[in-house]
Amino acid sequence: MDRRQKKTRNAIFKAFISLLSEKNYEKISVGDIILRADVGRATFYAHFETKDYLLKALCTELFDHLFAAEEHDTTTRAHIFDCAAPDSAFLHLFQHIQRNDNHILELLSCESNELFLRYFKEELSGFIKAHLHLFQRYKAELLPESYWIHHIAATFVNTVAWWLSHKAKETPEVMTKYFFLAISGAPRT
Repeated sequence: MDRRQKKTRNAIFKAFISLLSEKNYEKISVGDIILRADVGRATFYAHFETKDYLLKALCTELFDHLFAAEEHDTTTRAHIFDCAAPDSAFLHLFQHIQRNDNHILELLSCESNELFLRYFKEELSGFIKAHLHLFQRYKAELLPESYWIHHIAATFVNTVAWWLSHKAKETPEVMTKYFFLAISGAPRT
């Protein structure tokens, strides 16, 4: 993607995020997005087939950064925001949320946050599956792997939702500890 295409894509993302902070996803039209982004209809469709594809691309762009950084593979992907990856992917995400990188708080607190959280859970489940060895010490022997992956992802998404509903008063480090306590019942070592 050349610089002009990236600029257009980012303008569409920003317009979409802005609209999501104002109204429900279902009430946003492609017309609303192109008007806010100041791009033509053909330009929008050159980048995204539908509004649903735009949402999926936005989520993928945001989550791809987190998981690529955790794998130290940041050179092969273009991301909306740039940062140095901390030790924990979960701490990393809490830090992005706290800093409100790329208006992530607007997405998490908008009326349509369940869509964003669903995509996040899907991406997170893939990451967890690829790195299941990191969670093995917390897993009860009788739990099926698919249930364990679902449990970890759901617990993290619900931890984020709880944190935001309490106005993110706790630090990302504290929230990471809460998350690991919730999946293990014991402090993370």
